[in-house]
Amino acid sequence: MKILFLDTSSFFVTVALIDNNKYVFLFQDEIRDDMSSKIMPLISKAFDKVSYSIKDIDKIMVVNGPGSFTGVRIGVTIAKTIAWALKKDIITISSLELLSTTSVDTKYVIPMIDARRGFVYGAVYDNNLNVIKSDSYIEYNSLSEYFDESTIVSYDKLDNSVLPKVDVLKIVNKHINDSTLNPHSVKPNYLKITEAEEKLVKKND
Repeated sequence: MKILFLDTSSFFVTVALIDNNKYVFLFQDEIRDDMSSKIMPLISKAFDKVSYSIKDIDKIMVVNGPGSFTGVRIGVTIAKTIAWALKKDIITISSLELLSTTSVDTKYVIPMIDARRGFVYGAVYDNNLNVIKSDSYIEYNSLSEYFDESTIVSYDKLDNSVLPKVDVLKIVNKHINDSTLNPHSVKPNYLKITEAEEKLVKKND
């Protein structure tokens, strides 16, 4: 099983090629400028490093949010285009669940992405990535009941202050047999409307 994994939901980009549950290419680093023009050459570089072409992949897994509105849109658009053009299966992955693959020895993992104004994109997972509290746009304090007995993966993903140590293989193995989607139905999962949309709503109230 050959898988292309994409996460462009922040400046910390992941591009991975996985073949039979092993990395054959893994890029996890910052792309702070012109991501839209750099991501395709990076994917091309990935396939230059392996003995097969993009046509040979079996599935595409793409992080569809939450995170940077622009970053999420770039990754989703690329994944949808490849899946549609080459008739490949596509599966979406939550950025919060991906953050929850951080290795910890605690009951819960709490991934959080700063959404500003006292809010976060947050969730609660256990160490097997089972959902305890689903992904939400939520006040930071609303997650406090889990803080004492859990590890808080507090990662300011929008401002990119810390490089997350995520385990791509762990999440791939969990979702490898998920139902695949029609590429046209794959959409970013922002969890909230954009600031421009918020202003428009207020204007029309």
